[in-house]
Amino acid sequence: MGYETILFDIDDTLLDFKAAEEQALSWLLQEMGIEPTLSVKNEYKKMNQGFWREHEAGVLSRQELLDNRFRLFFAQYDHEVDGPKTEAQYRRYLNQGYQLMDDSLEVVAKLSQKKELYVVTNGVSATQHQRLTKSGLAPYFKKLFISEEMGVHKPMKEFFDIVFAEIPHLKKEKTVIVGDSLTSDIQGGQTAGIDTIWMNPQEKEATTIKPTFQIGKLTDLYQILEEF
Repeated sequence: MGYETILFDIDDTLLDFKAAEEQALSWLLQEMGIEPTLSVKNEYKKMNQGFWREHEAGVLSRQELLDNRFRLFFAQYDHEVDGPKTEAQYRRYLNQGYQLMDDSLEVVAKLSQKKELYVVTNGVSATQHQRLTKSGLAPYFKKLFISEEMGVHKPMKEFFDIVFAEIPHLKKEKTVIVGDSLTSDIQGGQTAGIDTIWMNPQEKEATTIKPTFQIGKLTDLYQILEEF
């Protein structure tokens, strides 16, 4: 396809966010005196995913999400907590989780020899910088575009306008985004007018949002990019 610029999402694309979240959430629940059972953790994830969908839709600001998600969650268990302080503690735990997705370091290192690689993420700045550094991925990227630092987020067109303006000599027809989220990465790429690659190891069905390509594992990128 002759792509020159590849925009990579981080969580559940290059880094195993689910593993990091499981670890951080278990530690936080134990600290709060709540047994970290599967049902309790699933209840949190369901609530949290709803909040992030509202954020992507522009209904909920990032700060409102982070300040209130644990306050509202723990209220269900009759625990009154300080939202921002609990978020900060969770963040400290989460920062310690930088498990790599299968083959991610190898793929990124190899692609960086011929392609211009950039990170595009809605994550929290300090967390993403720390996890990318500790995982060994950071040196392979020309620049990290993180929503907290930019004031806008995927899938907003404004997010990609900033990205495109800051990448020298970018050609949209030779740019592709790789990510696991249909509503954030794939929708964002389509809105921005670039091709998209959906990381879909569980072979979920794409409904109204149709990616240009789908992959089940990161090494599938070699076939799409053809030169490898």
